[in-house]
Amino acid sequence: MIVTTAMMYRGVPYRNGGSDPAGFDCSGFVQWVFAQNGVRLPREVRDQYDAGKKIDLKEVKPGDLLFFETVSRGASHVGVAIGGDQFVHAPSSTGVVRVERFTSAYWSKRFIGARRVAATHNTNTN
Repeated sequence: MIVTTAMMYRGVPYRNGGSDPAGFDCSGFVQWVFAQNGVRLPREVRDQYDAGKKIDLKEVKPGDLLFFETVSRGASHVGVAIGGDQFVHAPSSTGVVRVERFTSAYWSKRFIGARRVAATHNTNTN
């Protein structure tokens, strides 16, 4: 239940280097959520980008990972798709884990790829 777990942490504060419910950065949030569901992921965004199967944006399902180029070249931000055009993530700019649209002007122009980690696409809670 990747999506259910991820949504439980909405509102948790952003903390650079954070990897637990006291505060998350983006990759720490993703690693924590997947770990709670028995799936091991690397800690760093770039390493998470290399995990799983590459998929097209049109194939994205709840539980898939979405990657963006923000503060540096290559994958530098990650979130979890939750359905429709929305994803949940831990952005430093807003200070808390929150839901946003990956089709928004900001995120769509920074999108660089999506990955499916084993068995996560069966976690739709809708």
